[in-house]
Amino acid sequence: FNESVNTALEKIKTATKDIHVLLGYPLRKGGKLYNACSLIYEKEVKKTYCKQHLPNYGVFDEKRYFTPGNETCLFEINGVTAALSICEDLWVPKPTSDAAASNAKILFNINASPYNVNKKFEREKLISKRASEFDMHIVYVNLVGGQDELIFDGNSMVFNKYGDIIFQAPEFKEGLYEAHINIKEIEIKKENNSGLIKEESIYNALVLGVRDYVRKNNFRGVVIGLSGGIDSALTLCIAVDALGAENVEALIMPSRYTAKMSIDDACALAKKLKVAYEIISIEPPFSAFLQTLKPIFKKLPMDTAEENIQARTRGILLMALSNKYNKLVLTTGNKSEMSVGYATLYGDMAGGYSPLKDIWKTLVYQLAKWRNKKQEVIPENIINRPPTAELRENQLDQDSLPDYEILDSILEQYIELDKHPEEIIKHGFDSETVYNIINLVDKNEYKRRQAAPGIKITKKAFGRDRRYPISSGYIEKK
Repeated sequence: FNESVNTALEKIKTATKDIHVLLGYPLRKGGKLYNACSLIYEKEVKKTYCKQHLPNYGVFDEKRYFTPGNETCLFEINGVTAALSICEDLWVPKPTSDAAASNAKILFNINASPYNVNKKFEREKLISKRASEFDMHIVYVNLVGGQDELIFDGNSMVFNKYGDIIFQAPEFKEGLYEAHINIKEIEIKKENNSGLIKEESIYNALVLGVRDYVRKNNFRGVVIGLSGGIDSALTLCIAVDALGAENVEALIMPSRYTAKMSIDDACALAKKLKVAYEIISIEPPFSAFLQTLKPIFKKLPMDTAEENIQARTRGILLMALSNKYNKLVLTTGNKSEMSVGYATLYGDMAGGYSPLKDIWKTLVYQLAKWRNKKQEVIPENIINRPPTAELRENQLDQDSLPDYEILDSILEQYIELDKHPEEIIKHGFDSETVYNIINLVDKNEYKRRQAAPGIKITKKAFGRDRRYPISSGYIEKK
């Protein structure tokens, strides 16, 4: 890989004429690997900076690969002294302080900074503080695109030395943008192209994540199991907005427990989005499985075993289409369900990518309503109807779980805020409910470990953010 990087570097060098280029790349030097940024001018590398502060938390593992640098890197551009830094270097004061002490007037900071719901505001606050604190203009440039669970949202910004934003690029949109910096005067022009509301920002992140995952892994499109429920409905909308209706296929797979309303709503949604769909009943294979297992199951009553067979039958059908047509199966489970194990291994969890993996159920509804304001495609029945897995007669999610408003509040405090059960109870939640939910979260780690990768939008997503052992032998007790 490093040889390929060096080959590309040479090509870029030969193309740089009458322009200063800042390029980030991994640099191997003296048997060590550095996270580097070089200034290229007139076909030559003039200066190289090595990242000093290597993050090693959450999704970051830089200390496993890179050696930290320890020197300030200065250069002159149009008679102005400028300095280089990389991502995390801006989040600690010393690199910026050292650059200011060396009389730098502009700090260029390049980033591959992952998106989360509040990151934009955190960045603005921090960079504004650094600029005003050290009397320095700061040019912050961030990557746009998706890589597995990470979304890079852009939001590149330029700050003047008073901490004001004088230019801001859009969220989630690649582009070539022009920004002017006047070192001697106060810039009063402010260009802010990023005023998205929360739901729009999250939805755009999900769209970008799906689009890049499918395209970068060379799938011809996606296939989705459409149930008539809110999760699969929102997933279908995201897929269509990401890839175009012509690259999305829906499979409606009713069972003996599926209400006619569910089939009708699923069909109506597919038609409104102009998505090709098929209806395949799972009754024949489900009955065949029951007949095959009858001698082993004997006369034991029906329970979750039979419910899971239905989900796994659907998984087989979806994966068959995936294999035959090289289309990626998008799973439709949300963070609330994955937290407490309300999902079937090798059933509704079967698939290659999970757009809603870090989306609470309550947020699913918010995003669906926001998408309908843009264009009313999700039938009101789907939004207003009580959620159900339809794996047995008259089944509702709330038969097994508390209301999602309560469930999500408890889960958010436990998973994302690392609150102890007793702290959560002090917020007015029932003690038994809290401990039941927390024990469900802990004991279902084995399911999450086998789940498809999915888009991260919070600071504590399942996977590389929240690392919890399957076999700890520990149970939270009152």
